[in-house]
Amino acid sequence: MITTWPAPAKLNLFLYITGRRPDGYHNLQTLFQFLDYGDTLHITPDQSGVISLLTPVAGVPDAQNLIVRAAELLKNAAQRSHSLPKNAGAQISIVKKLPMGGGLGGGSSNAATILVALNYLWQCGLTQDELANLGLQLGADVPVFVKGFAAFAEGVGEQLQPALPDEKWYLVAHPGVSISTPEVFSDPALTWDTPLRDLATLLRAPFSNDCEAVVRKRFREVDALVSWLLEYAPSRLTGTGACVFAEFDTESAARQVLELAPKGIRGFVARGVNVSPLQRTLSKRPATA
Repeated sequence: MITTWPAPAKLNLFLYITGRRPDGYHNLQTLFQFLDYGDTLHITPDQSGVISLLTPVAGVPDAQNLIVRAAELLKNAAQRSHSLPKNAGAQISIVKKLPMGGGLGGGSSNAATILVALNYLWQCGLTQDELANLGLQLGADVPVFVKGFAAFAEGVGEQLQPALPDEKWYLVAHPGVSISTPEVFSDPALTWDTPLRDLATLLRAPFSNDCEAVVRKRFREVDALVSWLLEYAPSRLTGTGACVFAEFDTESAARQVLELAPKGIRGFVARGVNVSPLQRTLSKRPATA
């Protein structure tokens, strides 16, 4: 039987870089919120013993696709604990809405949805924390999608504290360029010594993104998009981009601005939500034995 699972987008409502780590990564303080918008995964569990991706991504071998990697990671972990038979398999397809490299967490969200959904469908019995630890092997953003609640994140993004930011409406726009996260973090102009602050202090301050100045300087398309959106509402980069978002109090206000978007700008309007659509879907399913 085919089952359907959401893989929602996320926004970094703010993003501050507070230091460099010996391993080459950076320490962050960021606020994650989900969008009621994203990709959709269709999963059919079977007893073939094989993970089949029915909608491969051009140029990405299945073995490198986060969807397949997440499924294999869960399968191996559950078989080591003897909670999953050797013949467990699944057929997976995806309806892709989120742009790759857009700063919306599409790949990480896909991986998290696979971990959560197959843990349920295969009845592996792993806890949410165990799934989040598996997800961290795939990417620093995967645990927040697994846990499914808006969160203040520190470290490389894996230290999570639940948060309750306002659930605004957002116009999210893509300028049509692809941005490499490693390139942004290796730019010598990047600010990486923002002082550490507690969440209460950060929530009282205007939100910003330490990556934005570098990205706007390197990509005129992002600079132009931010400048345009700022005429209508508070706007900034999410993650390292390329997507930019503007916040509104109502859906209609956001849609009115989207209708004015310059030619070539792709965008959508969505509600920010503190409980992930994935968690809402899981909570509506019958408990497994």
